[in-house]
Amino acid sequence: MYYLIFGLVIFFAPHLYSTFRSRETGRDIKANMGAGKYMGLYSLITLAGFILIIWGYGLSRPSPTVFTPPTWGRHINLALMWPSFILLVSSNAPLGYLKQVLKHPMLYGIILWSAGHLLATGEQNSLLLFGTFLIYALIDRHVVSSRNLPVKTASILGDIIAIVVGTALYWVMIKYLHPMWIGVPLLS
Repeated sequence: MYYLIFGLVIFFAPHLYSTFRSRETGRDIKANMGAGKYMGLYSLITLAGFILIIWGYGLSRPSPTVFTPPTWGRHINLALMWPSFILLVSSNAPLGYLKQVLKHPMLYGIILWSAGHLLATGEQNSLLLFGTFLIYALIDRHVVSSRNLPVKTASILGDIIAIVVGTALYWVMIKYLHPMWIGVPLLS
């Protein structure tokens, strides 16, 4: 469990720093350091944290059960994962109306992913993992909503890409990757 906790701290420290860092001219470390160097360091630290999260989560299995999730929690989780994948893809697709309206669709995707998994699992390691992601996404969403982002013209193409690719990834995850990577089949 210690590796999981350590991984979460390493992963979220730069995320939280980025959320709350100054963006004022002259005080913005990203601008002062250079975007490339800043993002390189940011990526290395978060990658190390992500690897520790995966490794720590695996080492902490099986984990003590804190509560028995409701039977319907698994079904709600499956239903929430489809829009979660669409939102995650939307954040990296060309600007569509989803991205324009939500401003940061990845955070909404993470909120759906973590909340759904909290409904479906009751193990200590899962509560720590998904609860941390949920808390971070809610905090970051609150902070991001107060920023003034430039208005750009959206296109339906971005939404079509997000829906098609997100749906395909959702299906591949359910059918193949979740059972292979996590060891939990989703379709019986």
